[in-house]
Amino acid sequence: MAVCKRLAQFGANSIRGFSYGSLGAFEISCRRISEFAKPNGNRAFLVDTLALVRSLEAQGVPSKQAEAITAAIIKVLNDSLENVAHSFVSKAEMQKSEMLQESNLSKFKSEVQGSQRDAGSKNKALKFRLEHHFSMLQRETEKLRGDIEKMRSELRYEIDKVTAGQRLDLNLERGRIRDELANQNAETTNLTNKLDREIHALRAQLEAAKYDVIKYCIGTLVSISAVGLAVIRILM
Repeated sequence: MAVCKRLAQFGANSIRGFSYGSLGAFEISCRRISEFAKPNGNRAFLVDTLALVRSLEAQGVPSKQAEAITAAIIKVLNDSLENVAHSFVSKAEMQKSEMLQESNLSKFKSEVQGSQRDAGSKNKALKFRLEHHFSMLQRETEKLRGDIEKMRSELRYEIDKVTAGQRLDLNLERGRIRDELANQNAETTNLTNKLDREIHALRAQLEAAKYDVIKYCIGTLVSISAVGLAVIRILM
């Protein structure tokens, strides 16, 4: 419809006496199809050119101008349809494309299935290797656990042995220290008793010396008194 309107405008510009009322009849005539027109000799389109010319002549358009307008309309219409035809794919090309896509899809499916089979075999091999590695790891773990238990037993025996020896040495050292303390206590007691005896003897000596000093002092005083009395008597 838009093509017909553009063609109608083109016809109106080429013919000054063509009125707006003729556009309706022109648009109606564009829809009528009766004969073949082959643009470029490649594709056929059905267009009723005679009815279109008669319609234009009925609207007062001269015969030559009507034929020129019809030829221009046919050319533009064929060019438009040719462009539309080139914009779409033919049925043969579509079937060829579908067959190519189906072939590619089948090839892709076969490749996917092959890759799945390869992946399955690889997964089986990997699973077998993992199981073998896991069994070896379990055996190594059991062996390591046995070695650890053996080392633990030996270490416990050594610890008990060292503990028993240290306990015996500690008991012996404790007895020796106890004996030394007893000897030191006895010596301290003897020294204390000896010191007490010496202190008592020294105290007795001090008492005796004190008595001697007092006695000597009294004798000295008596002597001095006697001498003094004698001197007094002499002087008197």
